[in-house]
Amino acid sequence: MSKRTPSLSALAFALTAATLTACGEKTAESAAKKAPAAVAEKPGAIATLELSNPSDFPRLDEAVYLSFYELGLKHGFASPIAVWNQSQQIPVQTIDKNADGEKDGILFTVDVAVDETVKLRIAEADAAAENTAKRTQAEISRKVGGEWKEREYLGGSFENVSVLDVPKEHTDHSWYIRYEGPGIESDLVGYRVYLDWRNGFDIFGKSTQQPVLQNVGQDGFDSYHEPADWGMDILKVGSAVGVGGYGFWDGEKVIRVSDVQDWRAEITENGDLYSAFKIDYLGWKPVEGVQTDLSAQLSMHAGSRLVEVNAKTSSELDNMIAGIVNHPGTELIVGDTDITGHAYTYIGTYGPQSLDGANLGMAVLAKRKAIDEFTKDEHNQVAILKPADKEIQYYFVAAWANEVESRHGPITTKAEFETYLKQEAEKLTMPLRQRLTTAASLAETQQPLTAEAALTWSKRLADSELKRKTLDYRFGGFDHIRKRPSYFEYTTGMVMQAYDELNQVAPEARYADAVQTVMGSFVNEDGSINGYVQSKYNIDSIRAGTMLLRMYERNRDESYKKAVDTLFEQLEHHPRTSAGAFWHKKIYPHQVWLDGVYMGIPFLAQYEQMMHEEPNVDEVLAEFKVVRDKLRDPDTGLYYHAWDEAREQVWADKETGLSAYHWGRGMGWLAMALVDVLDYIPEENTEQRQYLLDMIAEIAPVIEKYQDPATGTWWQIMDKPGARGNYLESSASTMYTYFFAKALNQGYLPEDRYLETAKKAYQGLLDEFVQVHADGTITVTDMCQVAGLGYGRDGSYKYYMSEPIYDDDPKGTAPFITSGVEMYKLLKSKS
Repeated sequence: MSKRTPSLSALAFALTAATLTACGEKTAESAAKKAPAAVAEKPGAIATLELSNPSDFPRLDEAVYLSFYELGLKHGFASPIAVWNQSQQIPVQTIDKNADGEKDGILFTVDVAVDETVKLRIAEADAAAENTAKRTQAEISRKVGGEWKEREYLGGSFENVSVLDVPKEHTDHSWYIRYEGPGIESDLVGYRVYLDWRNGFDIFGKSTQQPVLQNVGQDGFDSYHEPADWGMDILKVGSAVGVGGYGFWDGEKVIRVSDVQDWRAEITENGDLYSAFKIDYLGWKPVEGVQTDLSAQLSMHAGSRLVEVNAKTSSELDNMIAGIVNHPGTELIVGDTDITGHAYTYIGTYGPQSLDGANLGMAVLAKRKAIDEFTKDEHNQVAILKPADKEIQYYFVAAWANEVESRHGPITTKAEFETYLKQEAEKLTMPLRQRLTTAASLAETQQPLTAEAALTWSKRLADSELKRKTLDYRFGGFDHIRKRPSYFEYTTGMVMQAYDELNQVAPEARYADAVQTVMGSFVNEDGSINGYVQSKYNIDSIRAGTMLLRMYERNRDESYKKAVDTLFEQLEHHPRTSAGAFWHKKIYPHQVWLDGVYMGIPFLAQYEQMMHEEPNVDEVLAEFKVVRDKLRDPDTGLYYHAWDEAREQVWADKETGLSAYHWGRGMGWLAMALVDVLDYIPEENTEQRQYLLDMIAEIAPVIEKYQDPATGTWWQIMDKPGARGNYLESSASTMYTYFFAKALNQGYLPEDRYLETAKKAYQGLLDEFVQVHADGTITVTDMCQVAGLGYGRDGSYKYYMSEPIYDDDPKGTAPFITSGVEMYKLLKSKS
């Protein structure tokens, strides 16, 4: 495979004028090499970015945040940054997104039409974009020059501050804080939070797109309750939490954040496009005997009515709530809850509940998995939320019928508000598709592909993940991607096996130590496995056993023997289909998923070879035979994701029992299982080996056929390149790269037919998915976090598009490391 000559400068990176054109082409049509054939030197170039719309409605003023880390820039990068759409420089703001006091990235807004791909250029700026309008604002203002008299502050004048520690004397109606707390606004709507025992969230309806908070409450403390040129306060909060306020559910009612020792507010951003403030509540006592600190950040971006809330407690709470005041005469609106856990849904109200009598819609939006239930009390409609790592995240919104006329509204009917909420939920669930190419990455990924280069990429990701999170996979650790305690599960085994494979060709104590630290943490002296529950009959749990088998083979520790025996015992009793294939889980009856072949069968084959004098190879082959018979599409050779023998599931075809789509990673699991399981089928079992070899020979040209010709990678839904929302997905791409490289190394595929395919695939991983950071670490991007079926996952095309896209998920990092190891072996044998 010929390689482009790398630029002489790390920043020698730009796109031709044609490439920079914003256009309406579909993603497949724009999936050209990320590094253009003609690379012109442009000092200060940072990156290019493609943004595609996955929805069937326009995305207007969609906020895009890019961290310095992903842009390949040093932490605290100080130079101004410009974003160009063709020849137009668009407004951009450098922000402190995590509110730690240091700028960490840039934010801008962009319009993307249906089926459009917008292409942007990012570079160091000589000057800020001209004619930048201030479209957001956050502020807090308190009086100076007066004096306290008991609970009231008399005299003085207001002064804006960036930080306010609330005096002990302050309470409601003390006339000390202008409009009684911090405020935040976009060009569409404003909000305020009472910084006292009420902790109510109020709304400022706006009749202008200009900033208004700086004038509110200046001409008489309560004047904003009356109509003015800018708008007015439009909500009666009363004894409720207002619009989107947080608190605690005691089983019967909402407990507001009232019993607090100290309040502190800080304006963390007050920019043209993005503003935010943070409130720290010290010593909050939601119920008797419970005390915690609570820190909440509220943020808005231009062109949006939504406020994002990120709230975290210092101690574990059973729940937190997000609520909206429940006014009489309004209609309740509840979004779909039969959806994937990562999708957003909502609870809202609509009706003439504004103080001026106009229609007003209010809602709270959160991920389905974060919502325990929707309920209500005397004053509030409530979403009870389940904290993850002591944190909740949600959005709240208000839409006033008398708000300023703009391209975003106003919204004047319940039907319009419901449509708006559905679209906002979809935007949160499916952000704009991004393809980011940085100068820092190109400078390294465009080096010639050699055996040592492939090995180095595997080592760099392994070391990067060690720095980030690998050791957190041990028992008692925390899974930062799934935001839950670390389990004995397939991802743990995958990652540790990848480190073990790497250690075999590039021995390093840190790799061996990581394997022992993580895997050893799950096995007790009596052979019991921490966190493992056999009665669940979850085939995913078996995968981690492959690494335990390796460890037992080396150390002959009896506790490891007992542990793998326990896993094998699960397979002996695991429920099966009538043809003998393992159910995916006990809670997924009669179902066979492609995932399960990889999760259970390599372990079964390895255990049979190690532990039994006469391995039951037919038992190993049984799963492959059922899968090939039931899940393979004879017309295309592609495999469907799953099959329901009972034909009962909502995703299952009533005649065939098959799911509807060819999911990239699903077939990736099968491909890896084929080349891995042959390691443990004895050579003398020629007939059984030949069946698997025939399957490899059968699926190899099918996988190759659906390889994206421009990038060498594969799509989330394999046979729908360029379909709306579909994207090039890295975990499937790493799995197929591993499949081809290992099959070639083992002689399962002919070199003259597939060597270039493997090399193109591996280079595609580097070109399309590898980000190089300024600290030398790397990231692999664009990984579908998870895709299952059932329990709100209906198997539709939109479902596969709705699952979150993550960086450095273990389902992609593990096969990236092992694909590099196999490419190292392959290329070394050719040198």
